[in-house]
Amino acid sequence: MNSIASASNYKGVLYAMVTAFLWGFLPIFLKVALKDIDPISIVWFRFSFAFLVLFIYYLVTDRKQLNIIKRPPLLLIIAAIGLGVNYIGFLKGLNYTSPSNAQIIIQSGPIMLALAGVLFFKEKLNLKQMVGFGIAGLGLFLFYRTQLQTFIHDTDAFNLGFFWVELAAVTWVLYAVLQKKLVQQHPAQVLNMVLYGIPALIYTPMADFSAFQGLDFKTWAIVVFLGINTLVAYGSIALAFKYTEAYKVSIIVTLNPIITLITMSVLTYLQVSWIQPESMTLYSLIGAVLVIGGAVTAVFFSKAKKEKALAVQKEVAK
Repeated sequence: MNSIASASNYKGVLYAMVTAFLWGFLPIFLKVALKDIDPISIVWFRFSFAFLVLFIYYLVTDRKQLNIIKRPPLLLIIAAIGLGVNYIGFLKGLNYTSPSNAQIIIQSGPIMLALAGVLFFKEKLNLKQMVGFGIAGLGLFLFYRTQLQTFIHDTDAFNLGFFWVELAAVTWVLYAVLQKKLVQQHPAQVLNMVLYGIPALIYTPMADFSAFQGLDFKTWAIVVFLGINTLVAYGSIALAFKYTEAYKVSIIVTLNPIITLITMSVLTYLQVSWIQPESMTLYSLIGAVLVIGGAVTAVFFSKAKKEKALAVQKEVAK
């Protein structure tokens, strides 16, 4: 019995790592794509690609699941709008700053989600969580101040990027809170289908379809990867919740900025021409470590009772 539980836990950790890796590399590929395509068109393509794959899947395997499209719950519509704003906010912020900056700033999302658990799900706030919030807040302040100095030639752009990424973090929390409620009543992938479909529909009138004309093979490969990233990352995290505890998944996914920081450091060292190099001071790195460490601490000590976590995981796994 223990060996089965161990194998299940291993699968969950593996799926969570897939999500962390995909989200770790995501801002780098997004930054490259922004050279040729505007933010709204990129977001439209990602949502449309992911929606069509799930729509075709259910059209072939289980058509009754498509009924949710006819009359989606109000909370699902709000969650979809939140996710849509999250995507465009992160991408617009990335347009004004660097991949590593965006990844560190967006970590305020998990922190706000833990606070939302206290406000909306009546979870108790303990001392260790408060310490985690304090460490993350200090780290974010230190990171902001030091990175602002490295962007001294264009502080307005950095502040605008900071604002957009923070907006993305806030709207992600809205999506996550509502998704947490909805997943107890509907299969996760069915919810994802609608969560992709509604923003795709909203952004269709604003998308510049001519931007996709004349793209070379490399750029098309990047754009398709961005669509696959959306589909696989969210699918993997749903499977991760199926096989292991939610708090373990949250911790692993929260570590994804480390992948971005390491990758960008390597690319900067190699002096590649296809992405702008990053400038990180020692104090910036200390701030980044504090943000990530504080977020992990807050997430770890906000884990709910095991029985509740298992109940949510069973619903997610449907």
